[in-house]
Amino acid sequence: MKIVVTSILVDDQAKALAFYHYVLGFMPKHDNPMGQHRWLTLTSPHDPNGVELLLEPDAHPAAKTYKQALKQDGIAATTFAVRDIEAEYIRLCKAGVIFTQAPTSLGDVTVAVFDDTCGNLIQIAQKH
Repeated sequence: MKIVVTSILVDDQAKALAFYHYVLGFMPKHDNPMGQHRWLTLTSPHDPNGVELLLEPDAHPAAKTYKQALKQDGIAATTFAVRDIEAEYIRLCKAGVIFTQAPTSLGDVTVAVFDDTCGNLIQIAQKH
């Protein structure tokens, strides 16, 4: 088996698409209508045929509670790998991204956490 799609629950697909595409730099892959929502995926520009990130509506009643609990406890919904965490941190700060944790060394990895504006905390990580 292999992972081909992973999802992140978002409160607004259009807002999430703008953030994940224009701010984070992911590339849109699929945008198909599905009733009142969309099958909306993005990929890394470094791996356009790799794992797709599905911006999934948090319409299920349990989704909002789950997201709020994770965020309240400071738990990231997912982690994205970066090559240079300091440079990415500076780039995202300049783009207006709000970090809840600046780059912090944790042994063989450095991590930082930010708010994705769609109800989630997202972690970026650089392995050493």
